[in-house]
Amino acid sequence: MSDFYLMTRAAYAKLSTPLAKAALRVGLTPDMVTIIGTAGSVLGALTLFPIGQLWWGAVVVWFFVLADMLDGAMARQRGGGTRFGAVLDATCDRISDGAVFCGLLWWAAFGLHSSSLMVATLICLVTSQVISYIKARAEASGLEGGGGLIERPERLVIVLVGAGVSDLPFFPLPVVLHIAMWLLAVASLVTVGQRVHAVRCSPGAADKIAPAGPPPAGDDQGSKNQ
Repeated sequence: MSDFYLMTRAAYAKLSTPLAKAALRVGLTPDMVTIIGTAGSVLGALTLFPIGQLWWGAVVVWFFVLADMLDGAMARQRGGGTRFGAVLDATCDRISDGAVFCGLLWWAAFGLHSSSLMVATLICLVTSQVISYIKARAEASGLEGGGGLIERPERLVIVLVGAGVSDLPFFPLPVVLHIAMWLLAVASLVTVGQRVHAVRCSPGAADKIAPAGPPPAGDDQGSKNQ
């Protein structure tokens, strides 16, 4: 886990505690906040980015990302979260990240007609999902697969700052988005390599796994009838 992530979480924890208590008092649950934050991020990204409103898109997405982070503080106030809540939160993070890159990809393709930005955004879209999957799959196998150059907080900062600055209301700098996306694309590819290497070097990574057995009798016939 990066130092940036730890510092960001520590600072946000101080601000989020009173908000979490207030949200619980009005009857909200951590899962509800997760869903609301994700829905807001997806809606903002897929309505504002494709029409070139990058500044407002970045503002809206960042607001709902911070709101989504409130679920952890709420769970702590309730004495801890649930396993379902953790899975829901991770799933919604992937959806939110995908929406951000899809919105920017649409703008790159149909607004700017920039093949270079399209390639960078596609790399970011794919690697953002792969980076998370490597960690999840490794942990499910009892291996280490975290860390690396870029994690989700850094990824969001780079893409949202790049998008926002490129469309500043009074002094837009379009080149900033191109720089940010290529920087993120390269860093994300490095992170994929780092995580695969971490998994490969984990204790037990070379252990044999049992081969899959033959399907039960009747499965072939059953699959034909589906």
